[in-house]
Amino acid sequence: MASATAIRISRISATTSAIRPRSEAGMEMVRRFHTKSGMAYAEQGAGEPLLLIHGVGMRLEAWAPQMAALGKGHRVIAVDMPGHGESRALPENAGLDGFVAWLGLFLDDLDLDRVNVAGHSMGALIAGGVAASFGNRVSRVALLNGVYRRDAAASAAVIGRAREIRAGLVDVDGPLQRWFGADSRDSDVYRLTHRWLASVDRAGYATAYAAFAAGDGTYADCWPKVTCPALFLTGSDDPNSTPAMARAMADAAPNGYAVLIDGHRHMVNLTAPDEVNAILSEWLAKPEAAR
Repeated sequence: MASATAIRISRISATTSAIRPRSEAGMEMVRRFHTKSGMAYAEQGAGEPLLLIHGVGMRLEAWAPQMAALGKGHRVIAVDMPGHGESRALPENAGLDGFVAWLGLFLDDLDLDRVNVAGHSMGALIAGGVAASFGNRVSRVALLNGVYRRDAAASAAVIGRAREIRAGLVDVDGPLQRWFGADSRDSDVYRLTHRWLASVDRAGYATAYAAFAAGDGTYADCWPKVTCPALFLTGSDDPNSTPAMARAMADAAPNGYAVLIDGHRHMVNLTAPDEVNAILSEWLAKPEAAR
């Protein structure tokens, strides 16, 4: 097993430069397509496909900076997770494996035989499950702010939040305070993320959050068998998807490596878009593992 190299990026201030020219409206005016199975997605560019999966409570527009930058050299496809945006919800009792099976069906609907897959937060859990379950269809996998084997206290906290959400008690401000540093809370992306979370379908959110809360161990043992280039990226200050988790997954994957972005928390693809885009570009250029 190869040992991962943790790359420290010099401390950067919160930035939204990649999306500022188009403002908040530019991140919400996206043309969606729909598959025969009721899945909503948007795409940009041409070439080798890159599939992007957002986190719980969000929608595909959260990937706007990555679509704009990486769509210059790839066919970038961002999908609304079930019960989010315009995608049909899964049954209430769906676990993480149900979301992984859903993504397999999405690949079939779009006739995608082989793809690069990147996920953020819960999307990272799904991406890891896809790499474990459909490895022959995954060229490279990237987990942004992914969780891995939470400790007892963190697990109890997230399961408690899942129960509250199921009971209809949805806290919008609490998650954003964990996701963003104090210097990002007056930014356009903070306000936009707040709007997305406040408007998410409550039933779809509850189902996804329950799967997220219980799913950090579902595919945790898969990484020694995932041989494709595997990137594990998080913010150095993320209190839930921690640097230690990223390093542990990278250490377990034969071709895994961890990257930490200093001074950022959970929403690094929005608060440090230029840095994330550069890291993803390097990941996409890595040679595929032999099949």
